[in-house]
Amino acid sequence: MANPTPRQPWLHDLEVAVRGNVTSLSDRRGDMAGGVSGLYVDDRRVVSRLALELAGQRCEPIAATSSGHETWVATVARHLGDAGADPTVEVIRHRNLCDGGMDEEVRILSRAAEPIRALLTLAIASDGADLARVKGGAAPGPGRVAEVNADGSGVSWSDGRHLIDVQLFPRPSSIQLLDGEVRFGLDLDLRCGVAASTMVSVRTTRTSRTPFDADVGAALVDWSTVGASANDSRVDQTVAGCLADLKGLLLADPDQPRDAFLAAGSPWYLTLFGRDSIWSARMMLPFGTDLARGTLWTLARRQGTIEDPATSQSPGKILHEVRRGDFVDPSSDLHLPPVYYGTVDATPLWVCLLHDAWLWGLPPAEVTGLLPHLVAAMGWIEREVDSGDGLLSYEDVTGVGLSNQGWKDSGDAMRRSDGSIAPAPLALVETQAYAADAARRAADLLAVFGDAGSKALQQRWRDLAAHLEEQIRARFWVERPGRPYLAMAIDGEGNPVDGVGSNMGHVLGCGVLTHEESALVTRTLMDGDLYGRYGIGTLGRSNPAYNPIGYHTGSVWTHDTAIAALGLAREGHAHEAARVVRGLIDLAPRCDHRWPELFGGDTVLGAPVPYPASCRPQAWSAASIGAIISVVLGLTPDAPHGRLTVRPLRPSPFGELQVRGLRLGAHVLDLTVSAAGEVEDLHTDGYLDVVCE
Repeated sequence: MANPTPRQPWLHDLEVAVRGNVTSLSDRRGDMAGGVSGLYVDDRRVVSRLALELAGQRCEPIAATSSGHETWVATVARHLGDAGADPTVEVIRHRNLCDGGMDEEVRILSRAAEPIRALLTLAIASDGADLARVKGGAAPGPGRVAEVNADGSGVSWSDGRHLIDVQLFPRPSSIQLLDGEVRFGLDLDLRCGVAASTMVSVRTTRTSRTPFDADVGAALVDWSTVGASANDSRVDQTVAGCLADLKGLLLADPDQPRDAFLAAGSPWYLTLFGRDSIWSARMMLPFGTDLARGTLWTLARRQGTIEDPATSQSPGKILHEVRRGDFVDPSSDLHLPPVYYGTVDATPLWVCLLHDAWLWGLPPAEVTGLLPHLVAAMGWIEREVDSGDGLLSYEDVTGVGLSNQGWKDSGDAMRRSDGSIAPAPLALVETQAYAADAARRAADLLAVFGDAGSKALQQRWRDLAAHLEEQIRARFWVERPGRPYLAMAIDGEGNPVDGVGSNMGHVLGCGVLTHEESALVTRTLMDGDLYGRYGIGTLGRSNPAYNPIGYHTGSVWTHDTAIAALGLAREGHAHEAARVVRGLIDLAPRCDHRWPELFGGDTVLGAPVPYPASCRPQAWSAASIGAIISVVLGLTPDAPHGRLTVRPLRPSPFGELQVRGLRLGAHVLDLTVSAAGEVEDLHTDGYLDVVCE
């Protein structure tokens, strides 16, 4: 029989915890055994098997939950204790990730009438597999050879990149090494009501360096004062869950450890991604500018300087992603270099983030320091528009890179209305809107921070913005019976890619549409073709290529829906914006208040359907809570003039809402909005002009 085709492992039924460069994936028992499960450090699986048995049998799962860097699992040993239906021996596992590893406490409590003597066995192994190999569906390899530590408390081994040390506390009764697997044994005497516990500790030390050894960045961004209280308690829980996950995803720039950014998501994308990291930082700006500053500088240090088709690098271009080595997907032709620039939208989005951060209070000295990078980024945008047909477009010329280089980057994402895939090169509608917005924002920044000789450059950028706005108006509007809408792109043959897609939602709020045009976009986004119970689909249900669990062909992405909500609110479509944010909060308890990267476009009996390989946590999904807060409160920052405008949705979609820890520059603000949408109370730590409308 032929070997089965390797497939990407699924994640939806796993418990996932993350702390910077460390990720844990386990089943609902807490075990790591098979598939993608394991403990990963620096995208290398340092533990591929971690299995617990009590008296020779596995325990039965009862409950499990994960948030940020912690996982809790409740199981019972039904084979031990009193006879009858009620279990009397419980086993609780609490996993806590730390720098370079993890600690896991196993707590056993018996409520049985008679004392129990049992052997606790913990089996552990490592295959040292790289994440790309695991993602491609490769089976775990043989375990690494371990050596017992001199004091008999644990074992250690090397995977070629790390030295791994595992210890058990208290010291195990026995340690067996067999075919690359370590089996710790611990004799337990269990008495009614008296808990017994053991701790397993895994630590790694790097023994070699890679191009991007980013470490934990949780201490670099302070969200300790941030919180929410609402009549709808789901909001409180979702804010807390998102913040915990975002803290877990924070990494520090290895070239400047004071600068933090958000890794895109766990486990597949636990690294710097231009577009993802930028959008995440933008959405979290109401809670401070430290993350935005770190993201801007981390990307600026790696801004393109040369023409290099192999990496898609060009002078001024912002990168797509950084890996610790070549990223090779065994299930496809994808082969990306460690630093890859194959993205068309990260560069204008970087400019928009800089301007947004300035409005939220990024110090002028930081803006001034980043101005050369701003000029370089705008230079890349101008050259790309001039070298094509007046649009900002992309095409992979390597044959092994990303064939689509917007946020919908799967090869089958760009569909015509007949379901066919549009040919490259492609000019996405949202990219033109981003670029027009970036050009105006760049001109505004140069007007404040530039010298007297920059006026010509300012005007050139304003002319570019006007040109792109006119291109959107002239070339992207198409029509289905009785309803104009924006096409997703212009294809390589010069024709609109007229599939109905969520791309148009990103155009809202970029300043390129009239109110009438934004109303047409809103109508299309909110009809039943795209909008479902929990969010906006990537592709319309009427398209022959629609697949509710297709990556970009019908699924719903949390951040995509949140960005549309921001645009709806900015364009004055408050009713629709409220409907969209309510849908996301409706979704939150269905996924443990941890929004996934994406989920199915259709529901089953009203419940969302998981996209099985979706990252959890995922940065721009978790950061969507910042977008929701911005939409509900109607926040418009103007830190240069010490002013924050608040224009809440009326009525408030979640009843009375208090948000704590808002920041405008150096000022911290707590704000309460009534159920009717009126500002009832606000507290600041100094003078701040808060305009309530």
